Amino acid sequence: MSLFSKLFGGGTSDKGKVDEPELYNGYSIYLEPAKDAGGYRIGARIEKEIDGELKSHLMLRADVLGSEEDAKAESLRKAKIFIDQMGDRIFG
Repeated sequence: MSLFSKLFGGGTSDKGKVDEPELYNGYSIYLEPAKDAGGYRIGARIEKEIDGELKSHLMLRADVLGSEEDAKAESLRKAKIFIDQMGDRIFG
């Protein structure tokens, strides 16, 4: 696959498929655990519209869990804690 196809969504892979976000206190949490050598690394993209502009933050953690489902559950838990602790400062 060419560089442009990767950048602009060409191809037929399910890798680009995006699940529906979890909504939490006005934020959208997209669960995006990353495949790692020992399992799946905790990760999520947190988004919120502020003053008409969509803000986004990629939260990645060093934690690696054995299954994708476990990594998604822990990613959601940690994203909620992060939102509770940081609020809109996540984007600053």
